[in-house]
Amino acid sequence: MFKMIYKADIVLFAVLVMLGLALSAWSFAAGGAGQKAVITVDGKPYGTYSLHENQTIEIKQNHHLNKITIKDGTVQMTYSDCHNQVCVKDGKVSMANQSIVCLPNKVMIEITGGEGEIDAVSN
Repeated sequence: MFKMIYKADIVLFAVLVMLGLALSAWSFAAGGAGQKAVITVDGKPYGTYSLHENQTIEIKQNHHLNKITIKDGTVQMTYSDCHNQVCVKDGKVSMANQSIVCLPNKVMIEITGGEGEIDAVSN
C-alpha cells in the first residue's frame, strides 16, 4: 500500500531541480541588457532609438497618441489614449527581447541587443 522512497528517487528529484534552476538562470542571462528600442506602428518600422540617450517620443497616428520615454537605459510607455492602458501599466523594460505592445493603437516597442547581434541564420 505504501511505496518506499529510495535514494535513487531523491537523487533524481535533486538532479531535476538543479537542471531546472540552471535552465532558468541561463534563459535569464541570455537576454542581457538591451541597447536599442525598435518601435513599429501598424506593423511598419517607425524608428530605432538608443537606450543610452534620454528622450521622449510622441507617436501620433489615426487620431491616437502614444508617448514613449527612454530614460536611464529603460523604456516605458508613459501615455496612451487607449481604453485598457495595459501598455502603460507594463512599466519599464530594459532587457533584450522584452517588449511593450499597445494593441488598440498598434504600437510595439521591442528591446534589442544592439548592432551586429545575430537573431537567426538560414541557408
